[in-house]
Amino acid sequence: MMALGFGKGVAIFGASIGIFFFILSSSAEKAPYESFAKNAMLAPAINYYDYIIIGGGTAGCPLSATLSVAAKVLLLERGGLPYDNPNVTNAKNYPKVVKDTSASQMFVSTDGVFNHRGRVLGGCSAINSGFYTHASCEYVREAGWDPQLVNESYEWVDRKVAFRPWLLPWQAAVRDGLLESGVSPDNGFTYDHLQGTKIGGTTFDENGVRHSAADLLEYAHPANITIYLHGLVHQILFRTQSGQRPKAYGVVFKDSEGKTHEAYLNSGPTNEIIVSAGAVGSPQLLMLSGIGPAQTLRALGISIVLDQPMVGQGMADNPRNNLIIPLRKPIDRSLVQVAGISDNVGNYIETYSGYIEAYSLQQYANATNQSMEWLTIPSKQSINESEAGVLLEKIMGPLSTGHMELQSMDPNENPKVTFNYFKDPKDLERCVEGMEMIKKVVESAAISELGRHNTSFEALMELMLSLPINMRKKHPNATHSLEQFCMDTVVTIWHYHGGCHVDRVIDRDHKVIGVDALRVVDGSTFYDSPGANPQATVMMLGRYMGYKILQQRNSEKESN
Repeated sequence: MMALGFGKGVAIFGASIGIFFFILSSSAEKAPYESFAKNAMLAPAINYYDYIIIGGGTAGCPLSATLSVAAKVLLLERGGLPYDNPNVTNAKNYPKVVKDTSASQMFVSTDGVFNHRGRVLGGCSAINSGFYTHASCEYVREAGWDPQLVNESYEWVDRKVAFRPWLLPWQAAVRDGLLESGVSPDNGFTYDHLQGTKIGGTTFDENGVRHSAADLLEYAHPANITIYLHGLVHQILFRTQSGQRPKAYGVVFKDSEGKTHEAYLNSGPTNEIIVSAGAVGSPQLLMLSGIGPAQTLRALGISIVLDQPMVGQGMADNPRNNLIIPLRKPIDRSLVQVAGISDNVGNYIETYSGYIEAYSLQQYANATNQSMEWLTIPSKQSINESEAGVLLEKIMGPLSTGHMELQSMDPNENPKVTFNYFKDPKDLERCVEGMEMIKKVVESAAISELGRHNTSFEALMELMLSLPINMRKKHPNATHSLEQFCMDTVVTIWHYHGGCHVDRVIDRDHKVIGVDALRVVDGSTFYDSPGANPQATVMMLGRYMGYKILQQRNSEKESN
C-alpha cells in the first residue's frame, strides 16, 4: 500500500491507484492539453462523469487534477487556455492583462471601485501580480484544516508554480526601508507567513513567464479528465422529490456559439458536482440554480430549490491604498516581491515599480470612455512610469463586509456587488496606521538613497487624489486627513472573498447545506483573505479538498 502522493502517515489507498498517483505527483510531464482540453463546441449533447467541476480557476484546476487520479472528471471553464496569450504569460505585459477581455472581466462594485474576475483557465492566478505566500498557522487552525495535509498540499502546489524572485533595487530598497521603519525581524526569503519583513515567492519564473493554477493540470490523469473551454454553465440541475433533500445530478452549459450541452453524474453515492467558479461566480451560480434568498430569486423568475438567504452574503474585499513615489532615475520593472507584515497593526505593506498603468487608470478610461492624459504631480513635474515605485498597504481581514445581488439570469453578466469598504471603523483605523507606516518608508534613508524626488508626503497624497483610480468622490480635506484619504483613494487588491461561507452555506466538508451531491471549493468559502496574497492557499485548498473527497470515496467503496 502507498499513500496518495502525500508521504507517510496519510490515509492509504489501493496500491495501484497510490503507485500511479505517486508517479504523477513526483515526475509529471507537461500536460498534453490537446488530449483533454477541447473547445466546448466539440462537446456531445449529453455525457456522463463521476465529478463535474464548474470553474477551471485557482481552486478548480488542482481539484480536477487530484480527482482525475481515481475518477472520471469533467472541468468546465468559461475562458480559454492561457498559454497562447502573451498578456497572460509575460510579466512585462502585466498591465495589459486586466484590460484583456479574453482573460479578464471587469466589474465595478457599488462602492465605485474597479475589480476583475478571471476568465481563462487558471482563473485569477493567471491574471494577478504573481506574489506567492502561504497562510499563517493561525489561519490554518481557525479553518479547522489538517496541518500536515495542508503542508503537503502546499508542497504539491509549490513544485509547479512557485519560484524565488531575483530581488531588484527598488524591492531591496523597500525591504530596507521597512526594516528601518521597525517592521522587523528580517525573515529573508520564505513562503511562510511571519511577522516582520520578508521576500515572498512569485509565480513568474526566471524568464518572466507566468505559472498559474492551470499548470497543476500537469498532475492530472489524462485518460480520466475532460476539459471543455469556452463552456459557460447556466444552471445546476436538481432532483426534487417530496420528502427528500434536493440532489444535484447534472449541469446545463453553452458553448461560444450558444449551443446547449448537458452533463450528468454517473450513478454512485459519492459522485458530485463541485462549484469552483470564484467568489463572484460561485454564489451567482447557486442563485441562478435556485439556491439563495427565495424572495429575491422569485422576483427574477427563478424556481426555488432551497431558500438559503446566506448565499451572496458576507462578501468582502481587502481595501488597498497606494502612493506613487517619483524617482530621479529609471529603475527596473518589478511586481510584488517584498512584504511587510504587521499582525499587531492589521495590515501589509507591499510594492511594485515601473507599472503605473497597472494602477487602474486604463480601467477608468474603459469604464467612462475617457482618454488617459499624461500624469503630473502637483509641482508639474511629469512622471515617467520607468522612474516611479508604488507603495501600497492592504488591510487584513477585512472586518467590513457586504453582499451580492443578481441583476439578471445571464451567468455571463456581472451581479451587483457591494463590499462596504471601511464600514467597520477598525478597518479605517488600520488603513491610517498603514499609511503612517508607508510615510516612514517613503522618508527612509533606503528610499532616499535610491533617488527619491524631494516631494512632500502631502504632495504625493495630492497626486493620488488627482488620478482617476476609482469612481468615488474626492474631498478637499483628504490631503490633510489620512482617514478621508483612505476612503477617497481606496482601490481593490483583487482579494475579494465570501458569499458561500463555511457553517452558513456549506459545512466543514464544503458540502452545500440542505442539498446532496453538491460542494463549493474556492475563495467564496473564506471569511478572511489568507496572508498577504490568497492564491497559494486557494490552490492548496483545491488539492486539499480533492484529497479529502477521494478519501471519502475510498471509504464508501470499502464499506460497500
